[in-house]
Amino acid sequence: MSEKDTISIQLVREALLQSCAPGIATDEVLIKVGIDPQLLGSTDARVPATAYARLWRLLARRGDDEFFGMDPRKLKSGSFAFLCRSAMLQPNVAAGVASGLAFLSLILEYLPAQLVRQQSLAEIVLLEDDKDPRRAFTYFTYWMIVHGVACWLAGRRIPILAIELRCSRPDFCDDYQVMFSENLRFDRPRTRMIFSADCLDLPIKRSPEELERFLARAPANILVKYRDPQSLASRIKHDLRHLPAEHWPETEALAQRLCMSASTLRRRLAEEGQTYQGLKDGVRKELAIVWLAEPTISFSEIATRLGFADVSSFYKAFRKWSGSNPGHYRSLILNDTE
Repeated sequence: MSEKDTISIQLVREALLQSCAPGIATDEVLIKVGIDPQLLGSTDARVPATAYARLWRLLARRGDDEFFGMDPRKLKSGSFAFLCRSAMLQPNVAAGVASGLAFLSLILEYLPAQLVRQQSLAEIVLLEDDKDPRRAFTYFTYWMIVHGVACWLAGRRIPILAIELRCSRPDFCDDYQVMFSENLRFDRPRTRMIFSADCLDLPIKRSPEELERFLARAPANILVKYRDPQSLASRIKHDLRHLPAEHWPETEALAQRLCMSASTLRRRLAEEGQTYQGLKDGVRKELAIVWLAEPTISFSEIATRLGFADVSSFYKAFRKWSGSNPGHYRSLILNDTE
């Protein structure tokens, strides 16, 4: 089983926290879905995504709540199916997402939300009250539902530029970064997901048969299909993130480092739908987004860090990546954060 088809045992513990009594009841539930209860004592164990999905379904049936008991109002069994069925009737992804958010806002007390579009950028922002923030697992479970449905409506993964959260950073973030984005920011004034707005105009073309297949495999299909793949491309991106841009290897040198020929490297990346240049651009975009959130870092310094000859080249590249210029993105990301 590949790493991308597994879920950290820490997320299993989080799912059980408010939805299942500890002790014998927990052991019974885990055994029923095929998870060894002894794994709960480990920090690095992983379980199949399909087992985690069975756990989700079982807890939802037992508590009549598809949100693990994390809101005063239950997300009753069948809510996810109703959300999908209603959203797919909309003309495009924007209307479908807005429909889903409106439904969740009616049902959940703590997490009202709205879709905001600003030129080439879009964000889903949670309109929380001033009470203490929810735990990270609560927010990420919400994002998994919303983002998973949005990707299904669009027929492809919707890349996330950033996720900001009101809560503090949890001890464990690895799976969240793989599922959503490397660019997670905690202790922020509000919780929101930021992405490129171009996907919102995509028409929704889903049939009732496709809906039934989607629901039959949920949430395992959301956990695996619409997250960043653990792959050769991911390994290369990981290495690039930890090197100054001026030290990024050329294709031949990279292939030698990976103990393969340049042609094999190109072929394997092509099988994953990637190119080395595309990976470098992707890492530059990720790093640019992180640094644009820091007002003390000038555009000139960001351009230099990313290996651009000048600020103008950085501006052109960023507009190509995100559809927005760096100034507009910085003004959006810093809105209400000072």
